[in-house]
Order: sequence, then C-alpha cells, then structure tokens
Amino acid sequence: MQVPAILEVTPVPQETPESLASPTLPMSRIRPGRYNPRRHFDPKTMAELVAGIRAAGGVMQPIVIRPVEDGYYEIIAGERRYRAAMEVYGMEYNMPIMVKDVDDETAEAMAIIENVARDDMAPSEEAVAAARMVGKLKGDREEAARIFGWSRALLDKRLALMNCSNEVLNALNERKIQLGHAELLAALAKDKQDKFLPVIVSESKTVAELKKAIETVSCSLASAIFDQTECATCPHNSALQTEMFGESIATGNCTNRTCFNTKSEAQLATIEQGLKDEFPAVRIVRTGDKFTRIQLVVGGATGVGEEQAKACHACQNFGAAVSGLPDSMGKIYRGQCFDTACNSRKVAARIAAEKAAAVPPPASKKGGKTGTAAAASGAGTTAGATPTEKPVTAVSETDKVKNYRVALWRKFLRREAASDPAVANQYLLAIALAGQARTIEGTLLRKLYERIVPDETCSATDLDKALDTAAALTEVQRQNLTVALTVAAIEGLDVPSLVRLCKYQKLDLRRYWKLSKDFLDLLTKSEMKVVANEIGLLAALGDSTAKVFNKPKPELIEALLKVEKFEYEGKVPRVLLF
Repeated sequence: MQVPAILEVTPVPQETPESLASPTLPMSRIRPGRYNPRRHFDPKTMAELVAGIRAAGGVMQPIVIRPVEDGYYEIIAGERRYRAAMEVYGMEYNMPIMVKDVDDETAEAMAIIENVARDDMAPSEEAVAAARMVGKLKGDREEAARIFGWSRALLDKRLALMNCSNEVLNALNERKIQLGHAELLAALAKDKQDKFLPVIVSESKTVAELKKAIETVSCSLASAIFDQTECATCPHNSALQTEMFGESIATGNCTNRTCFNTKSEAQLATIEQGLKDEFPAVRIVRTGDKFTRIQLVVGGATGVGEEQAKACHACQNFGAAVSGLPDSMGKIYRGQCFDTACNSRKVAARIAAEKAAAVPPPASKKGGKTGTAAAASGAGTTAGATPTEKPVTAVSETDKVKNYRVALWRKFLRREAASDPAVANQYLLAIALAGQARTIEGTLLRKLYERIVPDETCSATDLDKALDTAAALTEVQRQNLTVALTVAAIEGLDVPSLVRLCKYQKLDLRRYWKLSKDFLDLLTKSEMKVVANEIGLLAALGDSTAKVFNKPKPELIEALLKVEKFEYEGKVPRVLLF
C-alpha cells in the first residue's frame, strides 16, 4: 500500500534505547496510543495472543512507538501486543520497539492505516477510521480509498455506517449485532436506532426480522406531498440505502417518520395559506374530524337552494378543507360548509318551501285571501329560506374590512365638512359641546396650519406662543383653520360617534366610492362573488362568470374591474355602509 507524503517519516537516531541493535523499552515507560481506531479487543483472540506470547517466551514483532514528554513513549501501532505482554509479564517487561519521532497528525494517520490493514477490525471501527482519514484528506474519498487499499464502494459503505448512533456502533464493535443489523439501523433517525437496539440484542432478532419491522414503520415517498429534491441524497431514503448497503428495506420509503411528518405539515400549511385568498374558512382535516363538514350542494336531497347557496359563499363557515389524513394527504375539498347543523336547517327550509309551493291554493272564502293574494303576501321569500329566516348575504366583517370602511367614512365626511365652512363650524361646536374636543390631535392641526399659512412653521408649543400665532392670522386664515379643526376632530372621533355624524350628514358613499383593487384585495374569492352579485357584476359577466372566477385572485380582481359596459359608479356593497 502506497503511503502519502504526510506519512513518509524517517526515524531520528536516538542514543537509548534506539541505538541498540534490537531496541527494547520497559513497559512502564510506554503508554497506550491516543489515536488507535480499535475500541474493542475480543476476549477470545486476546486469550490466543496471550498464549502465543507465553509459548514464544516474549513478543516477537516490535510495536511502533513515538517519544512524548518526560522520557515516556506512546504507542502508534501494536496495542494488542502491548496488552497481552502486560498480562503475561507485567510493567517491567522489556518490549521490542520501533521508534518513530513524528508529530500528532502523522501518528494518527499511521495508527489508522496500521489497524485498517489488519483483518480483525469491526466494520464500525473501520467506519470511524475511514471518517477520520477522509477528514485528514479534506474530503478526498478517492485518495482515502487508495491509502486503505479499498474500493471506493467499500469506503462509501463504511462511511455510511457513521449514520449509526454511538450505541449501535458500540454494539457492532462488540459483535452483539451483525453488519446487516447496523446497515438497516443506519437508515433510521438515531433516537429510533437506540429504541430498536435493545430489542434486537435481548430477543436475538434476525436481520430479516429487523427489516420487516422497519418497513412497517417507514413512510412511502410515493404518497409524499412535499418537494422531494432533498430526499434524493438523504440517508433515510431507502433507495440510497439499497445502493449503499447489502441490507436495506424496499426502495421508495422514508425511514425518518419525524422528518416526513414535519415536511408534510409544512406543505399542508402552504396549501392552507394559498386557499385563504379564495375562501372565508380553510381548515386542515385530521383523523377524528368526522361530521364536522359537509359539501355545499344547490339541488337534490341535500341541496340548500340556489339563492341560499349564493348567500352561503359569504358565510364564515364556508370554504375549503385540506386533507391531513394518510390515505388522501394534501387533497383539497372546495365548497365545504363547516356548520353542519346550519346546513341541515337550510336544506330543511328549502324542502319545506318547495312542498308549500306545490300545495294547491285553498278555495277562496268570503273575507279570505285567494291563492294569488296569499302568494303575493309572501313575495320576497326565496327558495331555501322561510319568511322568518333570511339567508346571510354580508361579506365577513374582518378587521381589515372594518378598518377600510371606517377610513372611507372619515375621508368622505371630512370632504363634505370642509366644503362648507358653516357645516364645519356646526360640527366643531357639536363635538366640543359633547365633550369630545379632546379628539383633536395637536400634531395634525399644526400640519394643517402649515398648509393654510404659506411659508410659516407652526412653533406654538405653549399658550403664549399660540395666542401670538392666532393673533397674526388673517380672517380667511382663521376661517380655514376652523375648518381644519373640524377635519382634525373627525379624524379622532370614535367609531360610534363617527357613524352618528355620517347619518346626520346623510353621507352618500355612492357619490365618492366605486369598486377598487384595494377593497377587493381584502376579500376572498367567494366574498368577491357575493359583492359582484350585490352590485350587478355577475349579471354583467353572464356566461363568463365561471371562467372569470376560476382565475387566480390577482387576475380575477383585474377582470372584475374591467367588465365591459358595466357602470361602476354608484354601486356600493352592503359591507361598506354605516
């Protein structure tokens, strides 16, 4: 075997004991080496070595040592002979030696090579030695295999054993398990290896039995819903194990259930998040979630009726389910109702309404209503809803929607108040009389002052300065600042007071607002359909409705804002009204 340059050493001449023709050294001056990759010394083979040394009258082959501190020497190669001689002769035995004056790095490399060259090392010890050598060679596996005299495939197999836990490696060192056991266990997470190991040892499980047990708890990669790019090089992928080891489970399996489940959960969360732009409610269905959802149906035995189905699309309990069940992991079920009791009531109401409509009207009596008149008195009742139970038709009032509409109310009320100084003065006095003048924020008013008074910075930080500032204003500026006070007051009003002021003003949002992207961005796709139905967009879309609503949310919004021949002005959905 060719030795690399880092291992080519020349013994340095020594006066004693190295200068002797057959150098020896008392065992008391020799210490076991720090770099021996061998951890297990088999009692049977050690007993044979002891008997051989005793029969031969001593150690025939010198051990390799190197000088360390204080006149002591450390073993590089030959620890088994050292141990056997110690047992036969004790500390004062003069051990045949060969001295190599080398540094730590070279001593470690020599110890690895010397031990690997022998045929009685455990595969686990070879694995540790191979990992250390590859580390010394900065990852050059080809060179490591050449130094050991191994094929590259054998080196890779031994390195793969380093996926075993320390407990498994020790068990293989001590020959408590076979190489096949270790190769199968290497595919598992280390905590799982340590759970299998005691059972294998105590119950003498065969390699075949262990393989069957691991296959039972592994996960099929064919059913994975996540990106498997990383799996191609993962040590827990049975396909990689098949290429690497003599023993492995069937290909196409993941033996790290924890990692598999974590990646699956992350993908489920991604799917769930992607559906939240489309539905008010999105839920992941788990084992045990029976009877918590039902498919929303328009007609048939379980249908709620056409009008009610439209209303259901805006309900907070309408949406999509993502399966977290093993047999359908990641599958999406759209159009789900998560309030099964409500769904049952709507179905019952539709059936009752249809039955009532099918009954012939009673014969007219004096003073009574005719069938036609009775029907007319019930006008406005839709199929699937009773006169006392109206379908829900409002877009869900999320915080985003509430903040959006309150901002609209303030904006348009400020606009109307600012357009009429008399109205502004009236509202300012009313707000002050109601004890809400504290809502006027000084910073905002100072900003408005600087807009009204050109080339001036408001430096009124106390009452004296404020008096001087006010005294310097023209009449027009004072009037404008009174309007500005009203604007600042409206900005700070609480929502109930703001609504009362809007109603008093009879603020008409239709004069200012029309459908926009910033509003539609706040809604799910199903809520957009409700809004589109309210303002007449669905009717304008006609036969293209389904095609438009099948688009991704950004494209859907763009399409809803560009419907030809639709008049957008004056159309305000209910959710924005006060």
